[in-house]
Amino acid sequence: MTTIRPARITKVLPESIAQEVGFEPGDAIVSINGTRPRDLIDYQFLCADEVLELEVLDAAGKTHCLEIEKDYDEDLGLEFETALFDGLIQCNNRCPFCFIDQQPPGKRSSLYLKDDDYRLSFLYGSYLTLTNLTEREWQRIDQMRLSPLYVSVHATEPEVRIKLLKNPRAGQILQQIKWFQKRRLQIHAQVVVCPGINDGIHLERTLRDLVSFHTGDVPAVASVAVVPVGLTRFRPQQDELTPVTREKAREVISQVRSLQQEFRQKFGQSCAWLADEWFLIAGEELPTEAEYADYPQIDNGVGSIRLFLKQFTETADVLLPPKVQPRKWTWVVGNAVEQAFQPILKRLNSVEGLEVNMHALNSDYWGQSITVTGLLTGHDVLLNLQGQDLGDGILLPSVMLKYGELIFLDDISIEDVACKLDTKIFPVAGVEELIQTCIQPLDENNR
Repeated sequence: MTTIRPARITKVLPESIAQEVGFEPGDAIVSINGTRPRDLIDYQFLCADEVLELEVLDAAGKTHCLEIEKDYDEDLGLEFETALFDGLIQCNNRCPFCFIDQQPPGKRSSLYLKDDDYRLSFLYGSYLTLTNLTEREWQRIDQMRLSPLYVSVHATEPEVRIKLLKNPRAGQILQQIKWFQKRRLQIHAQVVVCPGINDGIHLERTLRDLVSFHTGDVPAVASVAVVPVGLTRFRPQQDELTPVTREKAREVISQVRSLQQEFRQKFGQSCAWLADEWFLIAGEELPTEAEYADYPQIDNGVGSIRLFLKQFTETADVLLPPKVQPRKWTWVVGNAVEQAFQPILKRLNSVEGLEVNMHALNSDYWGQSITVTGLLTGHDVLLNLQGQDLGDGILLPSVMLKYGELIFLDDISIEDVACKLDTKIFPVAGVEELIQTCIQPLDENNR
């Protein structure tokens, strides 16, 4: 039996009901109308009522009972230290390609937690396998209409999926998707392609099976992302896995594009997409913007580069001036996007007085020759930039940092890297922040 902890508050939004009532960071909600919320989903559901009776524990450990009257569905204005108040549902599979198992030992324990929690899938779009859900959790998904969920399918043939997940329950995936279909609930699926295991005829079978559920006004399978397996030098020995080569990437692109054409004729659009990484590994041109529809798998790296380029052009047209006071920046990115980002680099350097030098790095830390930006570490930045002329500072994509923290994936802090490189580091999230940091007066860049 899991223990439900009080929901500890980290932030009270200004001018909110919670601020008016007197909530403070450090307070914790014990119950709402007599029910202890298990997670953020329960909290949001319980707080929809117009009259709330709250049991609250303050930072000093004293219990308070409050009654709040508000409009139906009006938000209280609270943020919490975690979305889960009863603990994380962890993965019970042993996938050889699991990135958690491909990390070096000795880091903080939270880095080795294997998330397979349907609630984080619903709230934030993280992927789960459906292999560990109890009957109670299936009922909750149904009753609370928790849709869409994001599901790691990898293969629909029972024996292939069981081999990949090392779990006999993994073979039930098609029955589980039928469960979603029957209840008019949806999933977004992902297929991580492992050469020699679930590629070729197995990949075709998987895509055909999944796309067969892309029917009706509420298709059970809303979209499918095909992603290349990522391997690091820390992965377990004798794991049956082989890296995706340029030739394999081109083979998969050709195979999936042929199927996409067939699916387009049948459904009017592609419901299966290739992650950008395939084209970067293959050295091929990215698909056009029109091919991504409404970017249903953007967080899985499907169309993220094309969308970034589009957003940059639109934002640069508005924000980029013809001239700025002289300044020089070092822009760090993964070498996977070096060619794709050349138009951005050219446009930035067209501004008189602005010099941006791109450093496109691979990851020595993970042992990868082609690296997406989000996997670069503090070690990689130090290794590649020590002794370089870094100008007025480093523009660092915030995807390289742990969510909500100024720390790289290898537990090195931005402060340590900046100190060792004797420079300033400016984390930038998105195109607008990138451009604003490039052009605003240097004395305003105090972050």
